[in-house]
Amino acid sequence: MISDHSVSNSESSDAMGSMNTEEFAMQVGKLLVERHCDDVALLNVTGLSQVCDYVLVGTGTSDRQMKSVATEVAALGRELQFPPFRKNIDTGATWIVVDFISLVVHLFEPERRAYYDLEDLWSDAKRVEISTESSPA
Repeated sequence: MISDHSVSNSESSDAMGSMNTEEFAMQVGKLLVERHCDDVALLNVTGLSQVCDYVLVGTGTSDRQMKSVATEVAALGRELQFPPFRKNIDTGATWIVVDFISLVVHLFEPERRAYYDLEDLWSDAKRVEISTESSPA
């Protein structure tokens, strides 16, 4: 039996005529930048990860800001037809994960981000430039 999650959003979006995973990931990355997250990095882990196509990492300035950004990220996902699969916050709100299956968003406080160093873990991944310019109307 094939589950509903066996086809990634990046594969299924063309058939539905909606945005693909990379476009969605770039929108989420832009949101992180606009909400003053530091050192926002979008990594294409297609073919490197068995669980997702993109990893987005950002550093928050406080637990309050990180929680607020995570809530906005989840709302943006629902709005753009990428409903979040799961959201997880550690007890100290030093690491928040919003999982969209094909995109996994990590929001860290600075020390926790340095400790886990996801960019080094995914050092073979292609880094995707996040455009912060407005889309043409």
